Amino acid sequence: MPTAFLEVVSGARQGLNIPLSDGEPLIIGRKRGDLLLDDPLVSGAHAQILPRDDGWVIQDLGSTNGTLVDGRLVREVALRPGAEISIGSTKMVLFIGLAESSVIEEGPARKRAKGQLELAWLLDEELVELRGSADRTRGTADVIDQDLRLPPGLNAVVEVVAGADMGKVYRFTRGNITIGRRMGEVPLSDLEVSRRHSVIEVFGRDMIFLRDLGSTNGTYHNGRQIVVSRLTDGDTIGVGRSVLKLRVNT
Repeated sequence: MPTAFLEVVSGARQGLNIPLSDGEPLIIGRKRGDLLLDDPLVSGAHAQILPRDDGWVIQDLGSTNGTLVDGRLVREVALRPGAEISIGSTKMVLFIGLAESSVIEEGPARKRAKGQLELAWLLDEELVELRGSADRTRGTADVIDQDLRLPPGLNAVVEVVAGADMGKVYRFTRGNITIGRRMGEVPLSDLEVSRRHSVIEVFGRDMIFLRDLGSTNGTYHNGRQIVVSRLTDGDTIGVGRSVLKLRVNT
């Protein structure tokens, strides 16, 4: 089963990442559980997330104020990648990592042992710098050398909807924009974003692609870790502890 974690995107514990185990349920509550939320709207034992053969399921544990998934009150429901879970004043998003068979070239974060109690978010930037130009130009995860022209009449922005730069909006002025830590057209202050983390390439309204650039902590499209993926209007991009949303107008 691919690795998975919850990221708290709003509430008292905003920014916290909680790994999901493929062997044990994760209990969320105010008084007992694996994730404790100090919120009067949260019941003592509010909900639990359980592993299934094909993913994860969330179950409400008879809470007073209910559990919402993507804005809908649920008792039990399968969780898709990118699902937004609301419990009391806290919102969380589910992120799903790549299955081992889908990994093209393992980076430092993907080689870490499974079943760790905490996700390792250490950046190995200095090691990456030492790989040299030969490694930087190897494989599919590198930026196109020439700038792409933004198609006429197409207006696109990415808005940071969670993370340290929440509320910032970055407008596309060309067809390829880089997301990075204090670098690129989308310079984020998130310390868990790599310097050159990912790139969005626009060839047309229906031809917008997101590519990971060999980042340490991975790039997520609608909650699923990707190497390359096609984006559409309203999709979310997860990098580090930040979540961005794509808006496209013509």
